[in-house]
Amino acid sequence: MPDDAAPLGASFGLQEPPIPVLDGRAGSVARCGTAVAAYAALDLGTNNCRLLVGAPAHGGFRVVDSFSRIVRLGEGLASTGRLSETAMDRAIAALSACADKLARRPVRQFQAVATEACRRAQNGPAFLARVEAETGLRPRIISAREEAELAMESCSPLLEESDRRALLFDIGGGSTEIAWIRVPPGCGRYGQGPGPAELIGYVSMPLGVVTLAERAGASCFTQEGFEAVVDEVAAHLRRFDRVHCIGQEIRAGGVRLIGTSGTVTTLAGVALALPRYRRPLVDGRILDIEVADQALGDLFALGRAGLAAHPCVGPDRVDFVLPGCAVYAAIRRVWPVPTLTVADRGLREGMLLRMMRGDRFAWRDRGPAARRHGP
Repeated sequence: MPDDAAPLGASFGLQEPPIPVLDGRAGSVARCGTAVAAYAALDLGTNNCRLLVGAPAHGGFRVVDSFSRIVRLGEGLASTGRLSETAMDRAIAALSACADKLARRPVRQFQAVATEACRRAQNGPAFLARVEAETGLRPRIISAREEAELAMESCSPLLEESDRRALLFDIGGGSTEIAWIRVPPGCGRYGQGPGPAELIGYVSMPLGVVTLAERAGASCFTQEGFEAVVDEVAAHLRRFDRVHCIGQEIRAGGVRLIGTSGTVTTLAGVALALPRYRRPLVDGRILDIEVADQALGDLFALGRAGLAAHPCVGPDRVDFVLPGCAVYAAIRRVWPVPTLTVADRGLREGMLLRMMRGDRFAWRDRGPAARRHGP
């Protein structure tokens, strides 16, 4: 999905004097004068390589640069247990482009993470050593729990005071993360800020759009094959449901369903009949579940050629849309929440929000004299 520049995230109220800025690639120190410093976050996933650069702004942060490229790093991983040379070459090319962007734009802090493909691959650590040697970037492999926490961080501003619980799902390339979240009083966009929402439980299923596309992608274009994937995913979800009694909480009310992935943003783009994908029209949009269901039906009816030609899908994503829709349909079957909140945000936004908030507290802790004289 394209990255459109728009304010994101929670309200920080940052008012900072001149501060040192770290070059994202080389780690050198530069000055930003009176300008607000930028922060950068990189997410190397199973299917995509994404970079986001943001600067603190009123109400959150302003996106000043971004990069997204489909690299299919996890291609063939399910059958071999290793990252292929071709897939690693594609990822290195995308990461080199990110490194070039960072070298041209000094940033105060930079974080890079790698997720399911590098977690599972036997040669994941060796690949990341090659990444550092060739690009200067040092992505760290994060756990499934941290992945869920970062997604929760980025989506917390979409919560509202009436929410008691939130069910957050992220349909990735190599896995799908489900987060079950407690929403305390005063949390949400109309409360005193986005936190602290609490992660009650999470599950990471080894079923993402890449793994499902390789195993059952062609069959997803048939009703029988699509339903088979829905049944498989639903069985995983029901085990998680039994542990946390999520269905019972949904029946009691006050549970918000939030989806953050290319699958749900595509559903929103189709539901809104967008002539081209536009993030500001999608992020934070609340869809009646029947509207989302109709969008799913419309996508399924298009077939391969129709999906490739659709402005919210395109030829690069045609193999991944219906497997992702099958995962969404399973979530919809097990947890019938009446609305779906669509989030075009994820790990990168979560990392940026954490970095900015950490700097805000660090700056306050230095005291008025240190703030007055600068670093």
